[in-house]
Amino acid sequence: MKLADIYIGQLKSIVDANRRIIERVPEESLTWKPHEKSMTLGRLAMHIAELPQFVTRCLTTDFYDFAVHPYVANIPETRQQILDTLEAAIQSATATLSNATDEDLAKNWSLRRGDITIYDLPRTAILHREQQHIVHHRGQLSVYLRLLDVPVPGIFGPSADER
Repeated sequence: MKLADIYIGQLKSIVDANRRIIERVPEESLTWKPHEKSMTLGRLAMHIAELPQFVTRCLTTDFYDFAVHPYVANIPETRQQILDTLEAAIQSATATLSNATDEDLAKNWSLRRGDITIYDLPRTAILHREQQHIVHHRGQLSVYLRLLDVPVPGIFGPSADER
C-alpha cells in the first residue's frame, strides 16, 4: 500500500464529516458571525470546503508564496456553492494523491510570505497539518451551528442532537 492511499482514506473520512456539517449550514445565516473578529458562517464553511485544494497545491508545487499569490477570501452566496467547492476540492486532492509516490510525499514543501519562510517540511507533515487545520475549522463551524440552534451532526459518533 502506498502512503498516499492512507492520506486518501483519512481525507475522505474528514470530508464526509465536513459534508454533513456543511449541509446543515442555514443559507439565511451565511453572513452571521459570533464575534466581530470571527469569520462569517458562510466564509468559515467555504474555507473548510476549499482546504482540500491545499493538498493539490502541496503535491503539484515546491512552495507557495503569499507575497506573490495573496489570499483572497471566497464569499459564498449559497450553501450549494460551498458544497460544490468541497466536491471539486476533494476530487482534485484525491486524484493528485492517487498519482503521488512515497518519494513525492517525502520531499519538502514550503509556505512563504516573501523572504519569510513560514514552514519548510516534508509533504507528509504538510498533509498532516492540513488535516488538523480542516478539523480545527470544522470544530469552529459546529460551535457556530450550536449558537444558531441548528442541530449539529455526529462527527465521531452521535452528537447531543442525534441521541
